[in-house]
Amino acid sequence: MSELTLTVMRLGFLAVLWLFVIVAVQVIRSDLFGTRVTQRAARRGADPSRPPQQRQQQAQNQRQQPQNNRQRRGAPTKLVVSEGSLTGTTVALQGQTITLGRAHDSTIVLDDDYASSRHARIYPDRDGQWIVEDLGSTNGTYLDRNRLTTPTPVPIGAPIRIGKTVIELRK
Repeated sequence: MSELTLTVMRLGFLAVLWLFVIVAVQVIRSDLFGTRVTQRAARRGADPSRPPQQRQQQAQNQRQQPQNNRQRRGAPTKLVVSEGSLTGTTVALQGQTITLGRAHDSTIVLDDDYASSRHARIYPDRDGQWIVEDLGSTNGTYLDRNRLTTPTPVPIGAPIRIGKTVIELRK
């Protein structure tokens, strides 16, 4: 082997080694300090760079939009955390997708060592039924003690387990 090839291989190995060290430090840091939690009210507010008149107009337009997402009779209206560190947390089901995980931009931020950053999502289908889908998590998502491998309809009151957190759909 030429001296140039050997030097390039040494530098490449050194770069890969440093990349591994940096990634390992980031993983250890996130395990020690957890994920950053932001205030949801501040994120939901209007864009502060807009003038107050535009923000008021936007709020009025949102109030005037017709509500076409009526729930079926007997359909769940809320998502409740029944076990885990967020016990008692309730999210109203309004036809939007609900994301679950450790990422700070998830709808429900799970402070659970067994949850992935983007662990699962719960969304409505065209029939008004709610579907739970595991997003390729490491430890899996369980519906009634069965590990999910495909998007699955969620019956009312059936426990959805993500690590130590249990979530249920309720009326």
